[in-house]
Amino acid sequence: MHSLLIPLCSPEEARRPTALALGSFDGLHAGHRTVIRHAINAGIGVPSVVSFWPHPREVLFGEARLRLDLPEEKLSLLQPLGVEQLVLVPFTKDLAALSGEAFVQSILLDTLQARHIAVGANFRFGKNREGDTDLLKSIAGAAGVGVDVVDIVEDHQGRMSSSRIRAALDDGHLSLAAELLGRPYRFQGTVVHGRGLGRQIGWPTANLEVDGRKCLPALGVYAAWAWLKDQAEPMAAVMNLGPQPTVDPAAPSAVEVHLLDRSIQLDGEQLLVEPVQRLRGQKKFSGLDELSTQIGVDAQTARDLLSTGR
Repeated sequence: MHSLLIPLCSPEEARRPTALALGSFDGLHAGHRTVIRHAINAGIGVPSVVSFWPHPREVLFGEARLRLDLPEEKLSLLQPLGVEQLVLVPFTKDLAALSGEAFVQSILLDTLQARHIAVGANFRFGKNREGDTDLLKSIAGAAGVGVDVVDIVEDHQGRMSSSRIRAALDDGHLSLAAELLGRPYRFQGTVVHGRGLGRQIGWPTANLEVDGRKCLPALGVYAAWAWLKDQAEPMAAVMNLGPQPTVDPAAPSAVEVHLLDRSIQLDGEQLLVEPVQRLRGQKKFSGLDELSTQIGVDAQTARDLLSTGR
């Protein structure tokens, strides 16, 4: 974990001129990293990643769009690549109404002073997504700005995409998600005070408040690693993601983490979690005794699975 991160800024706050990679880059998979390398290797301007926030479909159609990486999480992922700033363009209905030409001229050329632009082959922009890579090359080229249009990266299953990663998480396939991401999937949250029921039955848990825009894996029980902020070594854990059918079937889904063989005061702390393997789905038990027994089984399974290290 980096103590000093690259800045997250608005277009007006960005260091300029820029060499920019433009796109959503949700998940920062191999295809995204390829586009970003073209901006970094341009050798002209501040190497920058430029994305929109919130997601255009949230603004235009009111659709909730879960993210593999929230903006703040992207910073520590972009920095090792050589990116020097993450620029978030506020997506509004006014921005959506701009023509393709106006978007390139106003945002990329005038505000960000782009000297080089890299995009994926499927990048679209402007009102009704009317702008394509040919239009981008035409407008930028007239201003003397180079544009790299990067081919879609594929593997043996087809094109790399954020949708494939989300599908893997939806199925609880953490190893596949990690393979597609090129890194382990993680999320973080603030430990909030719970009802203390876990402690009463011998299994104290940290109840995590996670940003509602974060994409989480399938409901169930997981073996996981957990870190406190700025902690180097991970702690073995078992995690429950979902409702509590035995205790309170009407309660909303929750994220509960039990640290294996540790007793630490966590209230108010930030906890980073890396689910490793889904152990089982949600189940309603006959009572607290049966639930406690099953948690013991889950904890031992997680302990054995994680004993081989990371």
